[in-house]
Amino acid sequence: MSARARRRAQQSGGSVGKKILLVFAVVFAAIGIAAASAGIWVLDVAASAPSIDTLKPLDSGANSEVFAADGTSLGYVQTDVVRDPVDLKKIPEKLENATVAIEDENFREHEGVDFSAIIRAAVENVEAGEVRQGASTITQQLVRNLYIKDPEDTIERKIIEAEMAREYEETYTKDEIIEQYLNTASYGTNDGKTSIGVEAASQVFFNKDVSELNLGEAALIAGLPQAPTDYNPFLNPDGAKKRRAQVLTAMFDEGYITESAYLETLRDGLGLERGYRYEQREEQFFFDFVQDELVEKYGLETVRQGGLKVYTTLEPQLQEVAQSAIAAHPVVGAANALVSTRTETGEIIAMASSNTYDDSQFNLAAQGVRQPGSAFKPFVLTAAVDQGIDPDSTYYSAPSTITLFPYEGGEAWTVSGGGSGSMSLRDATANSVNTVYAQLGIDVGPENFTEMAQELGITSPLEPFASYALGGTSECCSVLEMSNAYASIANGGVHHDPTAISKVEFPDGEVETAADPEGERVVEDGVAYTVADVMTGTLDYGTAAGNDIPCPAAGKTGTTEEQSDAWFVGYTPEIATAVWTGNPDARIPLPGYGADLSAPIWHDYMLTAIGNNCDDFPTPENPAGVSSFFSDQTVSSGYDSEETTTEEPVDADGDGAPDAEVQDTGDTTTGDDFDPDLYAPGAGQEPPPSPPDTGGGDTGGGSPPTGGPGGGTTEGGIAP
Repeated sequence: MSARARRRAQQSGGSVGKKILLVFAVVFAAIGIAAASAGIWVLDVAASAPSIDTLKPLDSGANSEVFAADGTSLGYVQTDVVRDPVDLKKIPEKLENATVAIEDENFREHEGVDFSAIIRAAVENVEAGEVRQGASTITQQLVRNLYIKDPEDTIERKIIEAEMAREYEETYTKDEIIEQYLNTASYGTNDGKTSIGVEAASQVFFNKDVSELNLGEAALIAGLPQAPTDYNPFLNPDGAKKRRAQVLTAMFDEGYITESAYLETLRDGLGLERGYRYEQREEQFFFDFVQDELVEKYGLETVRQGGLKVYTTLEPQLQEVAQSAIAAHPVVGAANALVSTRTETGEIIAMASSNTYDDSQFNLAAQGVRQPGSAFKPFVLTAAVDQGIDPDSTYYSAPSTITLFPYEGGEAWTVSGGGSGSMSLRDATANSVNTVYAQLGIDVGPENFTEMAQELGITSPLEPFASYALGGTSECCSVLEMSNAYASIANGGVHHDPTAISKVEFPDGEVETAADPEGERVVEDGVAYTVADVMTGTLDYGTAAGNDIPCPAAGKTGTTEEQSDAWFVGYTPEIATAVWTGNPDARIPLPGYGADLSAPIWHDYMLTAIGNNCDDFPTPENPAGVSSFFSDQTVSSGYDSEETTTEEPVDADGDGAPDAEVQDTGDTTTGDDFDPDLYAPGAGQEPPPSPPDTGGGDTGGGSPPTGGPGGGTTEGGIAP
């Protein structure tokens, strides 16, 4: 080859080399530019991550727990998410180590993001041709749980999450981070309820506190968060066992457990025991009542997920006694309900019924509204004494039947249920004499005694009708209302709203107590004392004689039309208890009166409830100023009459005949004007007229409200 040719070849070779070098330079430059651009983009995305300090964690909350007065748990407020956060010191180290081993082996070393894990996961996923391993640290998962709602599976989200994790590590210690994670991770859904946190998971899968978990149980729980459904041991026990083995292997590889413990635990069964701690509730009628009170005050979300500790007034021993007393006196075709109240506070200490929660969630004690019959009479008596009427020296005629004209220019009202001659208010109360109380109600004024009933604690609607003096209400009363209203009398005339909650503790340590510590005075203590003194006669020698207890006590029976409802409400200075008996769904005659059916339940319950406290009603500081009362309807002592008309019939239409011709037929109706299902003036008597300006028709009674017990009429005569 000539020298020239050699030079060309050399030049050509050099040119090719330079070209190759140029190509590599361009490629590397492009890669560098791309890398730089990618780096700039990553930094820009990371810079867009919000600061932890500016964010409020998503409130995964905690379940609210309800306790009885003695501190025993009544159960948890029901919700779709079960969460019961615990301190790290309660979580066994084996569970913490198992979680770190399977989720984030370098947790104690990295600063929020594990770059070695990212590279390792990328290589493994490329080799597998699919995503088999993630690289998120425990801190990244925690940040996602706390701050990212409905996270999208994008690179941008992962970069932002990594930056937030890095900042989170600068703010919190490793112990704080692992504690938070173990209380916020999801551990699966069972029966529609998702377990959040290790305590909830431990209770659901093993029916034990998390502190009691053994190695195998801890490993199983630690393996759940990656795929809670796939590894759910109730749904897929084989998959759960394989996942547990992976966790145990990781623990052994990291040096957390010995070889012998590793091999032994691999051979163990799963040891599952389904727990229902968060689903079971004691005293469910009362529990629902408490929950309704909480929701009304704090709102639904706070009650369900606010982590409240709710301490109630229910006394388990007395609740059991109440249930036993009801069970000891069954009535075929009827139900019983009881409410007992602490008179000084309005606290509900027992709420029981013969119904079962599985059959019906309707609370007969709190929701059932039935006419109270003669049990309403003490409200008339209280109004009378408050007006200065002396129950010992004020007498009314007490015939078996009496015709009254409660409204000027109105129709006549025939009332049955008396004896003969005249009777003091004291004796009329003890013997539940309708004809006396019908007259007293007119003298006191229906607007006055209904207002008194409401101030004492009756919250159902009341109208100022004469028939209400005998318990002929249209939308009243519940057992709870009657217990609470009588408690006001027992408490010297001071009313407290009924409450089932003594205090509520919030997760931040704040405590709220009952809002009505002082109560509201309705009548002077002397008035209440006089009423109680009169009502002791019911148990001493009146309609409930034979049901007395060996302590000072007062009370009143009540029986409604056709004996469809029976009551006894009574009290000592400390406790007021109401008992109702009747058919919850229809007005069906009972085989007895309030004294026969309800009073024995009251008696059995109160024998235990009074305990060793047998104090008399305290002497009042302000004795009632009472004197003999006289009206067109009162009589002097010793007056004798078998049938009485208190005033002449009115001839308002000028036809020469009375406007209302009333005969004592003993029926409970007087024709088409009155429906016996819509009033309740008293058994064996005619319906009361309405005030002339109401447009006629009887509103002194009423049909039962939808969904609850119905109405009836008051006890007649001298009921046993």
